[in-house]
Amino acid sequence: IDEQCFALPGFSDIRQFADKLTRVKQWTGSEYKDMLKVWLAALAPLLKGHPNHLKFFKSVTDFILIARYHSHTETTLRYLQDTFHGISRNIHLFLPYRHNQSISKIPKIHSLFHYIKCIKEMGSDDNSDTEVSEAAHKNIINDGYRASNKVDYIPQMLRWET
Repeated sequence: IDEQCFALPGFSDIRQFADKLTRVKQWTGSEYKDMLKVWLAALAPLLKGHPNHLKFFKSVTDFILIARYHSHTETTLRYLQDTFHGISRNIHLFLPYRHNQSISKIPKIHSLFHYIKCIKEMGSDDNSDTEVSEAAHKNIINDGYRASNKVDYIPQMLRWET
């Protein structure tokens, strides 16, 4: 996957993942959105001969993009339901890669079952990303570390007040 991402041609709004996708330990919201733009193009050659696997990833991508709409109509909720069915139809393909052969204990997958109902009851989920809080968190952590004496800094950072 790293080689495929590196091989993708550059475009103005597309991030180049030169420092290897598989080495990322924790994704930020903006990195996640950037990855979402390239993963189908990177995965397609790797999944040649496995069209249902690729359909699964396309359904996941479509679900994420449609779910982020600022507002929804019955039509967009129907599109979201269709993409959810695409996920449900093909998720079994990945069970052999799970140690317990089950998806039942993956909270993010389970939450998809309730997404459309929640949108109908509470409205769009378009402002639920974490970019603003991630940026603030990063600044707070950096400021706390700078304020410490750099020796046994974690307890000092936890006590530090912004």
